[in-house]
Amino acid sequence: MRSIHLLVRVPTDPATAYSGIAAFERYAEFADDVRQVAVGPTGTSWEVNFRRGLMRWHETEVFDADALRIEFTQTDGDFDDFRGSWSVGATDDGRAEVRFEVTYDFGIESLSGLMDPIAERVIKRAIVQVLGGLFGAAEVLEGGAALADLDPVAAGAQPDLTR
Repeated sequence: MRSIHLLVRVPTDPATAYSGIAAFERYAEFADDVRQVAVGPTGTSWEVNFRRGLMRWHETEVFDADALRIEFTQTDGDFDDFRGSWSVGATDDGRAEVRFEVTYDFGIESLSGLMDPIAERVIKRAIVQVLGGLFGAAEVLEGGAALADLDPVAAGAQPDLTR
């Protein structure tokens, strides 16, 4: 199992950030690697570029607007296990800090050294691009090391990769 996280500050208030993050159907507009997102009554289906093919999965979500938190769990798909959460908090100046956490396992131990870092980069890059597309300049506060190749101008974000 591999766990990754990102902490990103975005130039909007926490409630607006939560609403934007919850609009999964918009992610393909902003993230190069997100091919398709279909939101339905039983959850969300995802297609994301991965190496020379696609990763596909279906997940169910639990939305808690009061706590500004979304939890998700894969119910079917390419991962052996895939689960995580989004949570939004406020900075001292009222901006939003978005924490994204995910734990995943492809279930192929012999390939984890190759596949896990690629998946981490794809997932993190998509998250930063989505947040930048939704809210404008985004600052990566934690977890940005895998994003060294991300073009902040194209992503609409300005990641801080020093942490």
